[in-house]
Amino acid sequence: MDIAVIGNSEFILGFRLAGIHKTYAAENDERLVEHITSVLQDNEVAILVLNSSDMEKVPRKLRVTLENSVKPTVIAIGGDVEGGLSMREKIKRSVGVDLWK
Repeated sequence: MDIAVIGNSEFILGFRLAGIHKTYAAENDERLVEHITSVLQDNEVAILVLNSSDMEKVPRKLRVTLENSVKPTVIAIGGDVEGGLSMREKIKRSVGVDLWK
């Protein structure tokens, strides 16, 4: 299973350096939506990482799909998690067990 990262070139750079191969540069909102749609259809991707600010740019219908997605599990980092589920809740949903208990 793979990890995919979508964001601007500065956001994905660190992930590339960490060895993640499925990184997609999205310098505008249109490319962001295209890459997200493509990754959602990729059966090899287990985790999708997005910048929290990019989640706000995604159309409402797609955002709901991302928030409810189990595979891939979508993790938004780089900001407040109040608008969506915390990482703990996302892991609990995808694994089925609360690992912090």
